[in-house]
Amino acid sequence: MPSSVPRKRTRKSPADRRAEIVAAAAAVALSEGLEVVTLRRVAEELAVRPGLISHYFPAVEDLVAEAFGSAAESELEALLPAERGDGSPTDHLARFFALATGESFDDISRLWLNARHLSRYRTTLRDRVGYQQSRWRDRLANLIHDGVHSGEFSAGDPHVSAMRILVVVDGLGAHANTDSSSHPDAVTSMAVATAERELGLASGTLRHAAE
Repeated sequence: MPSSVPRKRTRKSPADRRAEIVAAAAAVALSEGLEVVTLRRVAEELAVRPGLISHYFPAVEDLVAEAFGSAAESELEALLPAERGDGSPTDHLARFFALATGESFDDISRLWLNARHLSRYRTTLRDRVGYQQSRWRDRLANLIHDGVHSGEFSAGDPHVSAMRILVVVDGLGAHANTDSSSHPDAVTSMAVATAERELGLASGTLRHAAE
């Protein structure tokens, strides 16, 4: 005979609930844009009441900034992980460029464009964009520094080299909303070519290392 005792619902800890809300907001931001990240929209995503979202994020601007930050941080860990594991600095840089191309990278490129535009009007988001940009610069600079130390790269200032490379990566990412299929290879491979010149690598080194 089936038991009539109702199942006890497990209450999530505040930290787990907050993380769940941020993850849902980040998913909405990636698929629909930061403008769509509202208390009501995120509540719909989680099938909860908007009041629960506002309990953790009384100001929607804080949720928007967290949504962007979460998505951007996930991207950073996927493309330039802090714990690199096996492989040389050249291998890891080649992996970065191999992953940071194609349609799979377009959603996050659009999110960066979206965030930079909205940050003109939203101070909290502007601060988060600046923070994530510095995270990218530092992570890439650390990789370049290790490559210089191992004798693989040549760079006077790893931070300056990182900034030059990322400026080109961002510039190419600005085309995420347009059809770039007609761009010549000299344009689509510009970031890789820039990195090779900046780090004293022979042309084609990063492409060959990614194969």
